Amino acid sequence: MLPSFRPPKAIALALLMICSAGLSAQEQENSFSQCLTSLDSLANEEGVSQSARDVLKSLSYQPRVIELDRNQPEFVQTFPAYFSKRVNEWRINKGREMYAKHAEFLAELNQRFGIPGHYLMAFWGLETNFGGYKGNMPTLDSLATLACDPRRKRFFTHELLLALKLVDREKLDPSAMQGSWAGAMGHTQFMPSTYTQYAIDGDGDGSINLWESEQDALASAANFLHRLGWEPGLRWGREVRLPNDFDFALAGKSHQRSVAQWRALGVMYADGSELPDSDVKGTLRVPAGHSGPAFLTYKNFNTIMRWNNSEFYAIAVGHLADRIIKAPALTAPLPDLPALARADIKNMQLALAAKGYDVGGADGIIGPATREGIRHYQIDNGLVADGFPSLEIQQRLLSD
Repeated sequence: MLPSFRPPKAIALALLMICSAGLSAQEQENSFSQCLTSLDSLANEEGVSQSARDVLKSLSYQPRVIELDRNQPEFVQTFPAYFSKRVNEWRINKGREMYAKHAEFLAELNQRFGIPGHYLMAFWGLETNFGGYKGNMPTLDSLATLACDPRRKRFFTHELLLALKLVDREKLDPSAMQGSWAGAMGHTQFMPSTYTQYAIDGDGDGSINLWESEQDALASAANFLHRLGWEPGLRWGREVRLPNDFDFALAGKSHQRSVAQWRALGVMYADGSELPDSDVKGTLRVPAGHSGPAFLTYKNFNTIMRWNNSEFYAIAVGHLADRIIKAPALTAPLPDLPALARADIKNMQLALAAKGYDVGGADGIIGPATREGIRHYQIDNGLVADGFPSLEIQQRLLSD
C-alpha cells in the first residue's frame, strides 16, 4: 500500500548511526541530533516547507518508544481474554449512544461508501474508545525516534516525512499531534501514510483533522474501508453452531466453501436454525479451539483484517458492530484458557518445523501459518484438527 522509498545512500548511512543499545544518554542525544540533521536534508529534498522542517529542531529522542518497539509480552493473549476485554457492556452501550448521535451523518456515509454505520462505530470503539483515548505520545518525536533507529528506519522515515507534509497540508499544530508510540493518530489511529492517502474532509471545513473532528475521522474510516474493498450489503460473518461430528480439518482460511455447502455439512445458525441456500463464500474459524465459539466469516472479514491483520481483532469488530445494532450476544461460552507463554509457543513452532510442518518461523506468535501447521500435525496424529495450540498439543510435541 505504501510507495517504495529509498533514501540516498549517504543519508541512509547517517540514519544507521543512531542505535540506542549500548549508548549513554548523552551519546543517544548526540546521535539523534545528527540524525535529525540528515532528516532535515531529506525533508528538504522531498519538498517539505521550511516551517515544517523547523519542527525537527524541537523534537526529542523518546527512549520509551524504543523500549515499546523492542518489548514483546511474555504471554500471548488467548481469544477469550482478548474478546471479553474489548466487546464489553461499556463499549456496546457507548457505541449505541454514539451511533444515535451521528445517525444522520452515518446514513450519508453508508449511502456514499457502502459502509454501515455500526461498523464504523465498532472500529472507533476498538481504536480509541470513541475518542476517549487517542494516545499520549508526541507523534513527531516518536516517528523521528523510530526513523533514527536501524530496525525499521526506512518505513518510519517515510512515515515521518509524510507527517511533516501533513503539517503543511492541513496546517496542523505539531504540539497537538499526539498518538500511539508508533505514530498512529487521531480518533481512528491512522498512520501518516493512511492519513495522507485515505483521510477526507467530513465536516466540510476545508481541512482534515483526525484529532479534533469526529466527522473527519468517521468519513475517513468509511473511505478507507471502501478503498480496501468493502463489499456493500455483505456482513462480516456470524457465530455458527457445529454438528457434534464436525471435521475441524475443514476450518481455516484454506477451506473456503459456499454457505450452502457449509449447511450441507451440518453447520447451522447459532440458534440452531438452518443456514440459507446461498452461494456466498465463507471460511470457518475457531479462534479458541473446538471447545469455544465458531464463526463463519465472509469477504468483509478479510477487509477488516486489512485494517488490522488480526483474526481476534476482526471478530471483535464484527461482533461489536452486531451488538451495537442489538444483535444477541455469543451463544457459545468462552472457555477458560490459560495465557500462552511466548517461549512455549516458540518451542512448539520449532518442534513442528523439525517434524516438517511449515509454521512460518519460530516467532512466538500464533498466526495463520502456525495454526495450519498445528492443524496438519493434528490430522496426521488422529487428533481434533482445530489448529489450536492447546497444552496437550504442546506437551505431545515436546515429548515426541
